[in-house]
Amino acid sequence: MRIGTQLSYSGDFATSAEEVARLERAGLDIVFVPEAYSFDAVSQLGYLAAKTERIELASGILQLYTRTPTLTAMTAAGLDYVSNGRFTLGLGASGPQVIEGFHGVRYDAPVGRTREIIEICRAVWRRERLVHEGRHYRIPLPEGAGTGLGKPLKLINQPVRERVPIIIAALGPKNVALAAELAEGWQPLFFHPEKAADVWGAALAEGRAKRDPALGELDVVAAAPLAIGEDVEHLLEPYRQMLALYIGGMGARGKNFYNDLARRYGFEKAAEEIQDLYLDGKKVEAAAAVPDELLRAISLVGPPGYVKERVAAMAEAGVTTLLVTPLGADPADLVTQLREICD
Repeated sequence: MRIGTQLSYSGDFATSAEEVARLERAGLDIVFVPEAYSFDAVSQLGYLAAKTERIELASGILQLYTRTPTLTAMTAAGLDYVSNGRFTLGLGASGPQVIEGFHGVRYDAPVGRTREIIEICRAVWRRERLVHEGRHYRIPLPEGAGTGLGKPLKLINQPVRERVPIIIAALGPKNVALAAELAEGWQPLFFHPEKAADVWGAALAEGRAKRDPALGELDVVAAAPLAIGEDVEHLLEPYRQMLALYIGGMGARGKNFYNDLARRYGFEKAAEEIQDLYLDGKKVEAAAAVPDELLRAISLVGPPGYVKERVAAMAEAGVTTLLVTPLGADPADLVTQLREICD
């Protein structure tokens, strides 16, 4: 099982790079660089490529809407080049709060756009003359949609790899099925191993039934806070607040992907209460309403034996990459301990 981590949205490049280099020496396999409405992920990924040697680098995530599909492909090829073949393209839809609220771009058709973007990226990496006639993207632009002077072009440079790995961040059934069909990896959020089959099993099976064997087995990337020790439960409290933010405040009533997920896990009443409290401005009360059962199920926090059991549960549920957030103690030491558990 691979071990990864995700950088903070607000960390500075130099400090983050020093920490990633330490984690690389401790055995970390992959690091994800987020992009919401912080600095762009691409600048930091390029910086990390120059400051590391072995660790894989992934965008976590580049969202679908603000780069053209071709620019996404060019960017991924460039990052793969400067990292000497260590880059993974993490893609996702993000959400309307960021896409429409920060970028001023309409949030629509995430499943259809994802499918077309993957197709376009792989054609660019193969250095084909790009012609794409899709519902959402038409390349080159046809007459009447522009000057009429566009012509099919291919990438000038020779990519390091003609297929950069793609990981799709997805929660809904259609997006999850698409990830299992077309991508090298799938990244859910708040992964509950005992409930995963009930929530995502059908969608994963649907996608895998259409999957090209050349893609290999699906890499399932599950995030979890990590703390190992006899007295570490209190370190979960900030994570409880984050759960309240996502379940309660990410979106609106009836349009919150994370609230929907909590309900699908069987926490319908808690999800409703958390959202009501959070949207009423009662954030402390919303965090207190997060069920301990949910918080612990999606975490790797406790004594070594307990963490080992939770890692085994993750593996049994199909997880192949643990994306951990080290809490409290020295992160490099935690990664070393987790590496021993996973091995």
